[in-house]
Amino acid sequence: MQKVTRRFGRVAALDNLTLSIVGGSRVALIGPNGSGKSTLTRVLMGLLEAEGALLLDGLDACGRRAELSRRIAYVPQVAPQLGASVGEVVRSVETIRRLPPGRVTDLAGRLGLDVAAVAAKPFRALSGGMKQKLLIALALAPESSLLILDEPTASLDAAARQVFYELVGECAGAATLLLCSHRLEEVRHLVDHVIGLHNGQVAFAGPVGDYLGTRSHGVIEVYLAGSAHEPWLRALGFRAGAGRGWARTVAHEEKLALVRQLSGVLKGDLENLVVRDLDLVEDPVAEPPRGREGIA
Repeated sequence: MQKVTRRFGRVAALDNLTLSIVGGSRVALIGPNGSGKSTLTRVLMGLLEAEGALLLDGLDACGRRAELSRRIAYVPQVAPQLGASVGEVVRSVETIRRLPPGRVTDLAGRLGLDVAAVAAKPFRALSGGMKQKLLIALALAPESSLLILDEPTASLDAAARQVFYELVGECAGAATLLLCSHRLEEVRHLVDHVIGLHNGQVAFAGPVGDYLGTRSHGVIEVYLAGSAHEPWLRALGFRAGAGRGWARTVAHEEKLALVRQLSGVLKGDLENLVVRDLDLVEDPVAEPPRGREGIA
């Protein structure tokens, strides 16, 4: 896309945006609220008009919209409030996309949704998790050129989330995958490149490792058997929590070295050590977290 601009009144949601995504790549589109992510995906799908040049599969996205729409699959962040029954929705998509009967039902079943059991219910009457599972199955069932996923696992339980990652690996094939997400887990599982937006412009573009290495962070939690090493942990930037727990936020590239240091110094005084990633990916223009900021 070249110099794509979309305004809402005086606000430029996309401001002279120029970027290129290689076909078949898997890209995370990240940024704070208001950065232009949703506007960009809606422009790509033809739901919004914009100024500038936009090509999909080498075709003019505006002039060939009907043809291109058959190549795009989409999982929205907010499920539509459809009055049609689940069975009607599934049959309609299978007919329009010329899918084998049962294709959507099989994928939904792997995610934990029994389509037959809810076929007579209006789609809008399903729980949030059920809606999300069906929307994922509907998007992954056809062979698409562009797969757009907008916070796809937000309503899924842990088991369904793991199956979702497996299904994307199986079903996405050679499709270009565009993931809109704030979840570190999704970014790590699904993409190889990151495009960060800020105020409608590209603030970062590069491999996912380069992005996460400086902007993602995690928490190291240490649980002690005694109190002898508490002053040392405090000097290292840890803060006391519940019981004998101590915690500190760390940048992604600091974690391994700090874990080794803790294991070497604490030794017999160490009851447990927990390392976990924080769930949210940061603003692409934000400063990386300071290593000595702790979490009580």
